Amino acid sequence: MKPTFKPRIKICCINSIKEAKLAIEGGASAIGLVSEMPSGPGVISEDKIFEIAKVVPPPVATFLLTSKTDINEIIDQQKRLRTNTIQLVDELKTGTYSELRNALPGIKIVQVIHVLNENSIKEAIKVSKDVNAILLDSGNPNLEIKELGGTGRKHNWQISKKIREEVEIPVFLAGGLNHTNVKEAIETVSPFGLDVCSGLRTNGNLDRNKLRLFFEKTSNALN
Repeated sequence: MKPTFKPRIKICCINSIKEAKLAIEGGASAIGLVSEMPSGPGVISEDKIFEIAKVVPPPVATFLLTSKTDINEIIDQQKRLRTNTIQLVDELKTGTYSELRNALPGIKIVQVIHVLNENSIKEAIKVSKDVNAILLDSGNPNLEIKELGGTGRKHNWQISKKIREEVEIPVFLAGGLNHTNVKEAIETVSPFGLDVCSGLRTNGNLDRNKLRLFFEKTSNALN
């Protein structure tokens, strides 16, 4: 299916003010700042997250990726770090989305759904009633050491397409995206947004040339 609008692009795993500026200059609508995780790339200290988030200009969104599952811990973390969006990479264990929204008025909540099988569709539909957006990723929270993102792997985009068709809120697509497959991803899923980390990096650093190619291929998907 040919997309009808250009997806927003979130550049994740930002590790410095310099990288944040490079991502924004390249055209990013949002940046992802990764706090403590059980596994995966891009983790930086809370001090650095705060330092980066405070200099990002509106309307660029700052996503705090948190693996915390207790709402009081999530609330405290956001109040320390002052991002304008929270990306929950695991499911809530204590508390509710409603309590989270009430405690953090004006802060957007994005729930990650790790696309494993058809059950992910039901999970996404259920959670879509309580959050501002869903992000579809390739992790596996059922492993002994949880994979909660940053795998660099594709998942089944046909399942992601079904989720995007079934929910009424914005859907971001993540997992193994790069300039060689982003056109296919857009045409298959037609997501509201794209989330990319390792596909834009060389030796762990944000690569200006890969960034340029990714945005070019994204634009080409509309032609």
